[in-house]
Amino acid sequence: MKLFILLGALNGFLAVALGAFGAHGLEGKISERALTTWEKAVDYQMFHTGALLAVGLLMAKIQSPSLTWAGWMFFIGIVIFSGSLYIYSTTAIKGFAMITPIGGFSFLIGWILLGYAAIKYLS
Repeated sequence: MKLFILLGALNGFLAVALGAFGAHGLEGKISERALTTWEKAVDYQMFHTGALLAVGLLMAKIQSPSLTWAGWMFFIGIVIFSGSLYIYSTTAIKGFAMITPIGGFSFLIGWILLGYAAIKYLS
């Protein structure tokens, strides 16, 4: 429970910091397309920061392996999806963009597991 709240808080901080860095530190240094990619990484990191916090809070009420796995899938998704887009947008190395869908798949699995845990244990 505390771990996912901590990971959520840390990722929230990082999303705000990286968003500000993109807006103020990268503007004019990378292409508009790369800046849009950076912003997409920030958006998805922040959306899934909320999911991490929700998992942490739900764990106070629900003890479920599905919920724990959902939290890990959200965290892994942030690292792979957003992380690969941050690197790709600043280096243009296409290999990083090619692994981004793995992070997206992790997000999808996380949402399925969160929904499953909520339906099973909150009904």
